[in-house]
Amino acid sequence: MKTKLLLLVLVGVFVLGLVTAYAHHSVTATYDAKKEIKLQGKLVLFLFRNPHVFVHIDVPDESGKMQRWTIEWGGAAQLSSQGINRDTFKTGDELIITGDPSRTSGEHRAKMNTLHRVKDGLGWGTKPGEIVN
Repeated sequence: MKTKLLLLVLVGVFVLGLVTAYAHHSVTATYDAKKEIKLQGKLVLFLFRNPHVFVHIDVPDESGKMQRWTIEWGGAAQLSSQGINRDTFKTGDELIITGDPSRTSGEHRAKMNTLHRVKDGLGWGTKPGEIVN
């Protein structure tokens, strides 16, 4: 009986580990770290939540048509420790963002590398203490 219970617990732990690993995506599988793009546009939505914070901005394409971009950032707890909180950005803020683009062609997504808010120079970078101008 104890052997069956131990085996059941071990199987449960193994399955839970697989589910957790499956739920979290690989950054390098999703975004191309060998390329970097620069986006400048107005903030539409700022989702400050875990497991990742998202910034949605409207960016004009080459013809002037607005494209909605979704930028994936770090976790809320990590960003809070760096001075970023749910009130840091407001709809309409003009932002300049650099990031690694999605590996899926035509998808308007990127992983945040740096951020600069135009109105006051607020900057955030990928290196601790980095100031972005």
